[in-house]
Amino acid sequence: MQIHIQAQGGVPIYLQVMQQIKYLVASGRLKPGEELPSIRVLAEQLLVNPNTIARAYRELESAGVVEKRRTAGTYIADTGSPLARKERLKLLKQQIDGLLVEAFQMGFELDEVLKLVQQSEILSETSKKG
Repeated sequence: MQIHIQAQGGVPIYLQVMQQIKYLVASGRLKPGEELPSIRVLAEQLLVNPNTIARAYRELESAGVVEKRRTAGTYIADTGSPLARKERLKLLKQQIDGLLVEAFQMGFELDEVLKLVQQSEILSETSKKG
């Protein structure tokens, strides 16, 4: 599990950890039932206070992203939770927003962008498989 923090970014470290774990879950890089590093191990890897990681894990647990198993560690919760889909949609919307901003800066209109999406080779390949 690769997590990178920025101490000077203005975003609290525990939030950075939470956001990155949510992203890893939503993108499928962390699977349901997969064990997270212990608080101590992750704190040592990131060179942060263990209380910071403990807070991130607590917040993730209350959001339903992870579950603690008594004396066995912290694990990714089932993907059946609405959070996983909600997070994937959030990530997709961010990507779409970025694409639209770039397209508009290059002078494309929305209808041109939509037409390009509909003509996408990836979309064509995906629909052929279905």
